[in-house]
Amino acid sequence: MPYDPHLADLMRDALKDRPGISEVRMFGGFCWMQNGHMISGVEVGRFMFRVGKELEAEALSRSGARPMDITGRPMPGIVWVDADAALDDGLDSWIDLASRHALSLPPKKPKAKKPKAGRGARQ
Repeated sequence: MPYDPHLADLMRDALKDRPGISEVRMFGGFCWMQNGHMISGVEVGRFMFRVGKELEAEALSRSGARPMDITGRPMPGIVWVDADAALDDGLDSWIDLASRHALSLPPKKPKAKKPKAGRGARQ
């Protein structure tokens, strides 16, 4: 999924002082996690926010928001937001909504890294 470097920089700046945030390369772009749970991502011209099923109606009532649908089936609890609408509303308000969902979940433990197979690796 292609991403917009300018929107990624805006997201990084908005998240820089928030606790528990990590950036992950995913789907050919970037996603941001809070305590191991995805909260946002960027694509060309739009943001993605994972708000959870309980906050989805609130998110969809905002300007520029629509259900995330890549495969022909909407992904519950995840919304696309047009970049201009998200910036007009204030990116922080969208991040706050997604963070409410992420912070309601138990923190994820980091996954153990698998050893790489290669020369000298036991088979």
